[in-house]
Amino acid sequence: MKIFFLFIVLSFFGATSYIDAQEINYDESKVPNYTLPDPLVFENGKNVLSKTDWIKKRRPEILHLFETQVYGKIPKHSKETHFKVMNEDKQALGGLATRKEIAVYFTKSDNHYMTLLMYVPNKRNGKTPLFFGLNFKGNHAIHPDEKITISEEVLKLGKRVPKRGAASSRWPVEMLMEKGYALATVYRGDIDPDFDDGFQNGVHPLFYKKGQTKPASDEWGTISAWAWGLSCAMDYFETDKDIDAKKVAVLGHSRHGKTALWAGAIDERFAMAISNDSGCGGAALSRRKYGETVAKINSLFSHWFCENFKQYSNKEENLPIDQHQLIALMAPRPVYIASAIEDQWADPKGEFLSGVHATPVYGLFGLTGLPVKEMPKVDQPVLQGRIGYHVRSGNHDIKQYDWEQFVKFADLHFK
Repeated sequence: MKIFFLFIVLSFFGATSYIDAQEINYDESKVPNYTLPDPLVFENGKNVLSKTDWIKKRRPEILHLFETQVYGKIPKHSKETHFKVMNEDKQALGGLATRKEIAVYFTKSDNHYMTLLMYVPNKRNGKTPLFFGLNFKGNHAIHPDEKITISEEVLKLGKRVPKRGAASSRWPVEMLMEKGYALATVYRGDIDPDFDDGFQNGVHPLFYKKGQTKPASDEWGTISAWAWGLSCAMDYFETDKDIDAKKVAVLGHSRHGKTALWAGAIDERFAMAISNDSGCGGAALSRRKYGETVAKINSLFSHWFCENFKQYSNKEENLPIDQHQLIALMAPRPVYIASAIEDQWADPKGEFLSGVHATPVYGLFGLTGLPVKEMPKVDQPVLQGRIGYHVRSGNHDIKQYDWEQFVKFADLHFK
């Protein structure tokens, strides 16, 4: 049991090789030969010839396959979704920003909601672009700010409640304010817990049909639930007079990077998607079977994906889609993929190649996707296309360096 727990902990940090070296492949020469499904070829074998073909036919075809075979279909937003600004301080961070806390209610009941934490720069001209993503430890953990409310879901952790600012190294709030960007985040547990609870303690039961006790085999797992929650937040951003809802970048690290890419795919209101070290089920090609595989992710985190995804464990070649097509679903919107060279569990090369193989779709729009075909050197970001990429020195984490590239990329497309 201790070994299994250690494996899970280390898998978060890309350090599983010495525990299970015989099963996990980190040798490029052992990557199997594979053929990727072509995003510009319909299921019937005909070619996609125009952006109209893509928008009207091929994109919905690919989206449906991801919905039913990987992440699971989400319900429509409830017409009863509503919002309440709970707290607002226009002199937060020593006057640098306005801090807001907004309750986003999923139904007409006040019992089911998530709490958005927002910082908006006070020095701005009109509405401001926004970076938005999930956090791991609670809103209060992203910054030492004493006035951030600790959510009820976090308080349930009891003695395990993280300290204020425990994750502040991952959220450069002041830097973003100075660069003219707002920041919003929500604790993932406010939407759905990150453990296999039989889909009983998050948003899933709110949408069960009579007699239903779990999602159907093609319905939402936890990653789809998180993405659905991010989309509900987008409903709020469209009402906020301080936010330019046409310039919202959804981002995430690790499993939240998978979520950000899927949120950007299902909700085209997100103007940009940013994936940091998202790996298998995120930006990395599944058919490479490098680092974390479909079998591994389904066994360790069985609640993340829909039940249908399990049929592709150790059978990635049978998948009707691969992750480069997830990147392609963002077209013509910009998307950024970030890797870390020591994070072999997430397969940096596989993440890069997804950008390469998504690029032809951007060509339909007369745009350059990823402007290079050879993986760049470490700490040499590629920012010039609609698909941006870097591989950073270091391990599985989201660092100041990553954020600096995200801001540069956003500047190119938002400003």
